[in-house]
Amino acid sequence: MIDTLLNLEWGPFWLSFKLAGITTALLFIVSLPLAWFLARTKSKVKPILEAVTALPIVLPPSVLGFYLLWGLSHNSFVGAFIEDVFGIRLVFNFTGLVIASCFYSLPFMVQPLQSGFQSLNNSMLEASFLSGKSSFTTLWRVALPNIKPALLTAIIVTFAHTVGEFGVVLMVGGSIPGETKVASVAIYEFVEVMDYGTAHIYSGVMLLLSFLVLLGGYFFNRKERLHVGGSV
Repeated sequence: MIDTLLNLEWGPFWLSFKLAGITTALLFIVSLPLAWFLARTKSKVKPILEAVTALPIVLPPSVLGFYLLWGLSHNSFVGAFIEDVFGIRLVFNFTGLVIASCFYSLPFMVQPLQSGFQSLNNSMLEASFLSGKSSFTTLWRVALPNIKPALLTAIIVTFAHTVGEFGVVLMVGGSIPGETKVASVAIYEFVEVMDYGTAHIYSGVMLLLSFLVLLGGYFFNRKERLHVGGSV
C-alpha cells in the first residue's frame, strides 16, 4: 500500500488543488464587493442578482458546462475576440478551467459572505460611516473582522467544491495530462477502464484531503466561537 502511494501519479491532485486555490482567491476578490452590495442594498434588482448568483447550484453541471464551453470557444463572440486579439485559447486548457470554475463555484463564496454581512449589527456599521469612514474602509476594517466564521466557511466550501467538481471541468477542459486532468477526471477514467484498485486509491486520497480541509475549518470556527463567547 505504501509503495503504491509512493508511486502514485500526483499530478492530478496538484492540478485539483492548484485550480481550487486560484479559483478561491479570484472569487474572494470578486465576491466580496458583490456580497457586500447584496447584503446592504434594497434595490428591486436584488432578487434578480441573487437568483443569477445562485443559478449554478440548481443548474445541471452538463448544462452549465455546455454553455461555458460554447461561451469560451471560438464559436462565441467573447471566445473569438480573446483568441483573435490576445491569442489566448480558453477551452481545453488550465485558463479555461479557472474561468469555468469561477462561474461554477460563485454562489459558494457569495452566499456565506452575504449571510455574514446581513448578521452584522447595523449600529456598528452606522457608527463607522458617521465617523467618516468610507464604504471600503468599513467593509475591510469593521465588517470583515466581525464575520470570520462566515468568511472561513466561504473560503473552505468554495475550495472543497472546486476540488470535487467534475462535469464542468470535463466539458470545458477535457482530460489533458498536466494541463486539465484533475483528480476527479482521473478517477472517472480509472472507473471507465475498470481499474477499480487505482480508483479506490485516488478516491481515498481525495476523501482524506477533503476531510482534513473541512476539519481544519470546523476546528477554527469552533475555536473562534469559544473565543468570542469567552470574551463577552
